Amino acid sequence: MTDAPPVIDTALLAAAATAELEDWGPLEEATSADIPMSTRGLTIWSAADDSGASTGIWECTAGPSYWVQDETEVIYVLSGKLTVTPDGGSPTDIGPGDVAVFPRGWAGTWQLHETVRKVYVIF
Repeated sequence: MTDAPPVIDTALLAAAATAELEDWGPLEEATSADIPMSTRGLTIWSAADDSGASTGIWECTAGPSYWVQDETEVIYVLSGKLTVTPDGGSPTDIGPGDVAVFPRGWAGTWQLHETVRKVYVIF
């Protein structure tokens, strides 16, 4: 028996750049007490099982942060610019229209140069 594919609201996906988002509070991964980073988002779909798989829209104000990926995340940047630098690696600039994959175990910094809005898939 297979699970039915999730039903995705395509109208919401099409409007991701302007969708109204919920206040998700301060960014826990922020690394500067002097630069408060706030997040907003909207979960479009999440798995009914314990996998933690989900997709949605996420927005965060500018500042530095440090991430350790407990899961794989694929992002599509709608607006804003950021530089990601894996531990021991070289920085990569990411902006509108870019897709990036952060595999489970990835660790490094995200420097958001301005407010960033992305569509994400976590699995």
